[in-house]
Amino acid sequence: QVQLVESGGGLVQAGGSLRLSCAASGIIFSSNTMVGWYRQAPGNQRELVARITSGGTTNYADSVRGRFTISRDNAKDTVYLQMNSLKSEDTAAYYCNCEIFWGQGTQVTVSS
Repeated sequence: QVQLVESGGGLVQAGGSLRLSCAASGIIFSSNTMVGWYRQAPGNQRELVARITSGGTTNYADSVRGRFTISRDNAKDTVYLQMNSLKSEDTAAYYCNCEIFWGQGTQVTVSS
């Protein structure tokens, strides 16, 4: 049974930082091509935030480039999203994705 479990969300003031984690079980991140972080704010569609290949190549949404960093620890089957200089518009539920699998999401709320 595949599970992706996100953690690290919370309430933070604008300009602050959070680090999200996505821990996998039942699937080995190191053997898969891409792991991504997505987010969805109320009333909006789910959007890609960042993704990373098994080789470490990264892609970012324009809105977070330079502020967010995605990384992976293949030994721990965990992918991280370091979020710095947070803005109110970053408020959303953040989801981890690998292939057809999604985590349950973790809420990030940025107060202005």
